[in-house]
Amino acid sequence: MSPVSSYRTRVKICGLTRAEDIDAAVAAGADALGFVMWPGSPRALDLERLAALTARVPAFVTRVGLFVDQSPAFIRACEAHLDLVQFHGDEAPAECCEATRPWVKALRMRDDIDLARAAHDYAAARGLLLDAYKPGVPGGTGETFDWGRIPASLEKPVILAGGLDASNVGEAVRMVHPYAVDVSGGVEQAKGIKDPDKIRAFVRQVFLAQE
Repeated sequence: MSPVSSYRTRVKICGLTRAEDIDAAVAAGADALGFVMWPGSPRALDLERLAALTARVPAFVTRVGLFVDQSPAFIRACEAHLDLVQFHGDEAPAECCEATRPWVKALRMRDDIDLARAAHDYAAARGLLLDAYKPGVPGGTGETFDWGRIPASLEKPVILAGGLDASNVGEAVRMVHPYAVDVSGGVEQAKGIKDPDKIRAFVRQVFLAQE
């Protein structure tokens, strides 16, 4: 059993591109905000926009940057505006350890994945983000995976992602008891445009599932 399994489930709202969406997520009670720095995403930011948006985030809300097999130099430039780095590509453990901020590693749930081995290999990670697997897509698939595949004995905090929204996140929290849940498309009006009502509903369902 993970040493943090008894903690409440945190909420990360990812793919933020607008100041008003940051405000809505913070007001709803989000613990972390995600900023996509991979140019292949419709939610991608450049460094200037990252600096402007993260400056709006208040104390005690974690600013997370998402990267996909990008250069250490670019990641270091972004880290001045971040509290946590999320590696969402095929980065080896040694590459992740080049980060100057704490980091988490995203893993796509392929049929043959060995989560215990991954937890060992990425021992320096602060957590493992588990996402649905879709060939050629590093994340943001909008699809769920079989949560029963996650071993209760995994020795890393689990951040659950993949197809979550207000209709299913309560069930996910009750079944998996993850350290955190991560949502992007499930709280959007359109890609990169969040819906404040959906954000509030999502966070509320996470809280209700733990009462």
